[in-house]
Amino acid sequence: MEVTKSPQGKQPLTKSQCNKKLLAIKDAMDLLEGKWKIHILAVLCDSPMRYSDILREVDGISGKMLSRQLKEMELNKLVTRNVINTQPLVVEYQLTDYGLSFRDVLAQLALWGERHREHILKNQE
Repeated sequence: MEVTKSPQGKQPLTKSQCNKKLLAIKDAMDLLEGKWKIHILAVLCDSPMRYSDILREVDGISGKMLSRQLKEMELNKLVTRNVINTQPLVVEYQLTDYGLSFRDVLAQLALWGERHREHILKNQE
């Protein structure tokens, strides 16, 4: 049985365990592919938002792309689309409980990004 060294002195992973983890990472990356989904998730973390508010908050995204991304995220059960029966109709998007489970991942990703930026800037000096 081939063994791969694990970081930080943890029990080494077998090749099979490593492959299983890589498959899980690939699944997550497929779900979040593109440059907009993580930003949309981050914008929706605090509260439901109207489509126009999301469009304003996600700098650089087109309306067509936002619609496409929201539909994909809805299919993957990350967001829900709520139509509020007012005059005129109001449509809000919010994270599902499943989508909210991404908050911790997003916080860790932001923390790593900050450390990476510091590392790059430090090495440029």
